[in-house]
This record gives sequence, structure tokens and C-alpha cells, in this order.
Amino acid sequence: MTVLVDPPRWQAHGRLWSHVASDTSLEELHAFAARAGIPQRSFEGDHYDIPQERYAEVVAAGASEVSGTELARRLRDSGLRFRKRKGEWPLARVEDGLAGAAPTPHVLEVVASPLERLGAGASVVLARALGVPERMALVRNSTREGWGAPGGKREVTDGSARAAAVREVAEEIAVEIEQERLVAVGYQRITLPPGHGVRSWDEGDNYVQVYAVTLPSPVPLRPDGVEVLEARWLSLAEARDVAGSAAWWPLAEWWWARG
Repeated sequence: MTVLVDPPRWQAHGRLWSHVASDTSLEELHAFAARAGIPQRSFEGDHYDIPQERYAEVVAAGASEVSGTELARRLRDSGLRFRKRKGEWPLARVEDGLAGAAPTPHVLEVVASPLERLGAGASVVLARALGVPERMALVRNSTREGWGAPGGKREVTDGSARAAAVREVAEEIAVEIEQERLVAVGYQRITLPPGHGVRSWDEGDNYVQVYAVTLPSPVPLRPDGVEVLEARWLSLAEARDVAGSAAWWPLAEWWWARG
């Protein structure tokens, strides 16, 4: 493995910053960051940001000094580059992160974003109800283990991921939501290598759009009893206990933290 660091030349928040990346493995990059005391919050999807005062310390810990251009080239060539648009924030990148739900191999990336993925083939709705404590609506599906947020695949008649989200919430828990009330909070990108597309999964990029909606109070949840066996309003702590390992969960934490 080679961990790379470029000179502190990137200005932000009144300081100069360097990038720390690997051209081999994100797992080993995370391990290096842990040994060097670089906080997890500094991770940006494919690299860590460090302030200039930590540059010498990171080099002493074993990082190889390269130019910014060289670091970018080696990161791109490694296939570890995290693709995002302006205004988006990478939250997670996991090899085979949807075990049992998507063909293997694949790469799961979770991105916080106010920008919709209009071609998304599925959608998830994070429904929050105001109160003390605030609560989140979760469902127990008959075909999937554990608890999750309402949502599902987009159908031809939906026309959009937003329309599919509204339909799924109505079908699964009998809650009617206007499309305009949905707020885009991010998406999951599931990327399959060439030749590994199967059934509803295409080789290349597949998207699940994640929306959020805030309701003034916990309205009654009426699961259909066929696809959804149970539905509950749970506090954030309770929801984390039962759904914290879900692929979309980092987006729930990100959205909740922003009020």
C-alpha cells in the first residue's frame, strides 16, 4: 500500500490544507488515518483533509509526499475516486455494501445531496414527525429482514422517483404526501462492473433516491399487512438501534442533524 499526501496548498476556513489518499485500498487508508490520529469527520469519500500544521506529522507516520497533480492522477487510476457533483457530500463507500440485495461484486456509495437523481430506479422516504421526542417512521417488510424506511422500486407508471416515493408511502403505510413536500437529501449509488448486470440491476451505476418529509405530528401508520407487516414511529435512538446498519442510514443521521 502507498498512502499519499500532497503539499498544504488548498485554502479553506482561513487555513491551508493537504489531502491524504491511498492508491490501493480505502480500508488501509482508514487504518493509516486511525494510527495517525486523523478524525473520521475529515474523510471526504476518497481522501482525508488535514490542516498544514499536521503535514510533517503525517509524513513522519509514513505517508509519501507527492504533488497535488500526482495524487489526483494516482487516485483516479486506482478506481477509488469518489464521484460527486458540486454541493454534494460523500458519506460512505463500501465494497459489496448491499450484501444479499444487490449482485456481487458491486460498490455502494452514499451521497448527501440537495440534487435529485432523476433517473433513479428506486426511492426511500425518511419520514419525521415533530414532537418531543421527534420520531421517524419505519416499517418491517415481509421480504426483507429487519426494519427500514418506506420505499421501493420505481414503476413505469410512476414517471419519476418522486412519484414512486409518494406511491410507496401510500401503499405501505397509508400516509398521503404531496410530492412538493418531499425534500431530496441524497442518494445511494450502486455500481456493478461490466458483465455483472442481472435482473433489475444494470452494469454500471444504479441509483436509489432518498427523500425526507417532516410531518407536524405522528399520523396513524396503517401497514398493508402483505408487503409491510408492521410500522412504527420510533425516536432517533430507537430507529438507530433497529436500522443503523441500513445503507441509507448515514443520510438519516445527516438530515436529522440539520434539523
